[in-house]
Formats: sequence, C-alpha cells, structure tokens
Amino acid sequence: MAKPKTIAELTDVVASATTPLELRGLGSKAKLGHVPTGELLDLSNFKGVIKYEPEELILEVGSATTLADVEKLLAKNNQMLAFEPPDMSALLGAKNSGTMGGVLACNLSGPRRLKAGAARDHVLGLSAVSGRGEIFKTGAHVVKNVTGYDLPKLMAGSYGTLAAFTSVIFKVMPKPEIQTTLKLQCASDASALALMTTAMQSPHEVSGAAYVPGQGVLIRVEGIKASVDFRTKALAKILDAKSEIITEKASLKIWQDLRDAKNFADSQTRHVWKIAVPPQDAPLVIAALKGKLDFRYMFDWAGGLIWLDHAPQGSADIIRGALKSGHAMLFRADDETRNSQAVFSPQPAALAALTQRVKNAFDPKGLFNPGRMVKGH
Repeated sequence: MAKPKTIAELTDVVASATTPLELRGLGSKAKLGHVPTGELLDLSNFKGVIKYEPEELILEVGSATTLADVEKLLAKNNQMLAFEPPDMSALLGAKNSGTMGGVLACNLSGPRRLKAGAARDHVLGLSAVSGRGEIFKTGAHVVKNVTGYDLPKLMAGSYGTLAAFTSVIFKVMPKPEIQTTLKLQCASDASALALMTTAMQSPHEVSGAAYVPGQGVLIRVEGIKASVDFRTKALAKILDAKSEIITEKASLKIWQDLRDAKNFADSQTRHVWKIAVPPQDAPLVIAALKGKLDFRYMFDWAGGLIWLDHAPQGSADIIRGALKSGHAMLFRADDETRNSQAVFSPQPAALAALTQRVKNAFDPKGLFNPGRMVKGH
C-alpha cells in the first residue's frame, strides 16, 4: 500500500508504478463498480479546506475531505452544495459519509438534480495526477471560465480511472429559507407520474418530485416563506388530490432519506439498482418487471430515476431488458455478482471507443482502477 502525503510523493508513486493501482480516499464507495484490482493507493492525506470564499460562493478542499465536514462548514454560512450530493454510507455499509473527490468521481447528486443538475454542473476545477505521473490543474476559482477544455466535467463519473484527484473546487449556493413537502395520495405508478409531471410543468418552481409506494407522491417547494406558502397551496389546488403539507424538520428528513436511498439500507444482502430512464417510461419499466423479480422500488427526479432492490439472483438481463432507453447501474451487490455481471450498461461501440481513447490519453499504462467500469479494461 502507498499513502503519499504530498502531491510530489503521489507523482513519484504513479510515475514509478509498474502494476495496477486501486485509487481510494476513505473507501466509502469502494463497492461501486466492478471489484477493483491492484495495489492500494491511499489518498486520504489530501484533506482539509484549501480556500473558502462565502461571499464569492467558492469552495476548494482536498479530495479526501468528507462530505459531512463540508456540509457543516457551509451550514455556518447558511450555504449548501445545490446538487445535494448523497451520503451513501447507510446504503453501502460504509463507515463515513464519503469524500468530495468521490462525489465528483461518481458524479453523485440528489433529488434536486432535476432543478440544479449533477456534480459535474457545479465543479469549477481540480488538481490531480494523471496515469503518466504528471500533475495537472484545470478550472479556476471563478464561475465563468471558458478557457480550454472543460476537464473537470470530463472527470465527473470517471470512477478514479483517469486521474488521482488531490483537490476539487465547487461552487456553493445560499440555502433556501424554508422548505415544505406536499404529500399526495395516488392509486398507481401511472397516476404518480401524472402528478409529478403536472407539478414540474407548473410555474411554481418545484425542487423535488418523488414517489414512494405506500407513502405517496412527494413534491418539494423551497424559498422564502411567503413564496413557499403561496406556491405549495397553489400546487395542492392544481394537483387536486388528497394531500397534506409537511414542514420544517419532517420535510428535511423526507428528502435526506430519499437522497441517501435509506429505504433500501435495511438489508445489506439485497441487490440495489440505480436506473435512469425518460420519466414517462418509469411505470412501464416497473410493469415489465412484475412477476419476474421480487422487488421494491421508488421514483425520484420526477420519474427519471428508479431506485430498485431485490433478493440476490441473476437479474442484469431482466432489468436491462425492461428498458426501452436509459441505463441501469448495479449499485450494490456482493463481490461475486459485481465481477460476474456488467455493473454499468454497456456503451454503444462508438462511445466505448471514445471512452477508451480518453483513458489512453490520461492513463496510457492502464494503472488506475483497471476493470472498475468495464471488466478487462
């Protein structure tokens, strides 16, 4: 195991490596993707706040800085990461909330993605070491930066296969004054989708739309109190379903649990899937799976995201066969299953070739997390 303390030491480790390296911060997301191989490259020393300018809405931290620490820091200035990165520790059985480098590497975002976008839409820059053993910096401490290629976005969702991050820069946003949740009863997946679609198409600036079977449709409204009160009541009238308004701490907990997929954290043995589809397809996917799997599910992103879990069994072909379009990621499973099934939906040939060219450019020796995203590569 190598555990460099400085960027210079990290560069030396990578430049002299002749066998694969498993990049890891604090290990909270080690169970995402295929089981990585290689010597452990521990990046946990790259932590701490490097630069925080609340008035400029800019935050730079070491890549191993925890999400929990960042959220505490931002809360002191009534600020937040608008893309609502999830804490997957309960779902994945991890001991910590995860790191900011991991948030970017996995391009994670929560229920507010349908309004604010994902991690890739909020990253401004990063410092890293490539598989060539070269230090590079990209982006800057400004929101408007159009010089050169947008490499921070390229790194989002790369799962540590392109570079070893040492620091990341994110833009932050003010927290809304209050939030409320409009909880509506519905009779079916299709009626739930119709309610969420109507809410999203309304002029009332919804920041979250989800459906949990047995609980109902959940619509979040945020902002200043007078506006939130008016918009919530207006939505209740437009949606015309039996409803209740949930406020303050109870509303916050609802969306934190949705963000972290807490509904599926009660058993570490069940397989969990994260399925992204066009919202109108969500009820059709569930209908196609009924009778084929014993599963639980919920919708987020107004139907664009399906969280699903089931008892362990061969299921990749069944689940992906139910999709007309979109992609399905095996988010949690035992090591044997993660190595025997395609964790990520296979890419079309042209996209796979482009992905490989990018990998070759940043990591020509194939050192970083080989096989993490595509087995054998």
